[in-house]
Amino acid sequence: MIMMLLSSLILVVCILVGVAFMVLLERKVLGYIQIRKGPNKLGMMGILQPFSDAIKLFSKESIYPLMSNYNFYYFSPILNLFLALMLWMCFPFFSVLYSFNFGILFFLCVSSLSVYSIMIAGWSSNSNYSLLGGLRSVAQTISYEVSLSLILLSFLFLILSLNMIDLMIYQVYLWFIFLFMPLAMIWVVSSLAETNRTPFDFAEGESELVSGFNVEYSSGGFALIFLAEYTSILFMSMLCVMLFMGGNFFHFMFFLKLGFMAFFWIWVRGTLPRFRYDKLMYLAWKSFLSVSLNYLYMYMGLKILIFVLLI
Repeated sequence: MIMMLLSSLILVVCILVGVAFMVLLERKVLGYIQIRKGPNKLGMMGILQPFSDAIKLFSKESIYPLMSNYNFYYFSPILNLFLALMLWMCFPFFSVLYSFNFGILFFLCVSSLSVYSIMIAGWSSNSNYSLLGGLRSVAQTISYEVSLSLILLSFLFLILSLNMIDLMIYQVYLWFIFLFMPLAMIWVVSSLAETNRTPFDFAEGESELVSGFNVEYSSGGFALIFLAEYTSILFMSMLCVMLFMGGNFFHFMFFLKLGFMAFFWIWVRGTLPRFRYDKLMYLAWKSFLSVSLNYLYMYMGLKILIFVLLI
């Protein structure tokens, strides 16, 4: 039990350090996309920048709106980060760690809970802007969770297991990206929408809603929401690699692929303009839902056919 707790603690610390350097990578990459230098003064090539940002954010004075619901206002960023870190507990480890037989089910449960923290954050500060941002974000997250769940069901029909380690076992000879090409693309787009990233960052459309559900947050509260967002981006990158790109987490290549997927999230942000909100909903309910349902039936039929042939 002590070893599991220690392993979890090491995992959480490593994720937070990874998030810090991912933020640095994002600022550097966006800098070069916009033909300018990113942070390059603090430490060698700006490598200490994330830590100075963290110290600045957590040492700032924490303000709160006078009419806000104070307890919920401060509780929601903490819940947000806690849920984002909880997601990582279903990651299959070399040292086994928790080794869930229902790891994928755990992922679905925890990721759907994160909607509540966004909703509470948007509502509790008692501001019209943050409430609108929160409502947009909740509607978007719920819409895209449907297509994510259906895509995952297609995988579950093929591997007949909820354990993530089985994803690695079934991809020894052939990556699932070749079997699931259209679904892989839908998964990546849905993941972008799920993590509120460009081109689906409607929760923080500066032209309309200032900064979405976290308008009123400063210092520590903002830092926690920021950390939660990047933690979930890293997790979704990891899940993409597990599902489509072999998922062999014993191998060093796994982490290179994870790094590439995290870079892809940043690359998309530097390249694509913001989508329109009605088009976002149209995409989720009229395109992705129908396509993922059709593929679900196809893979279900494929599995039944394999069983019949084997018998």
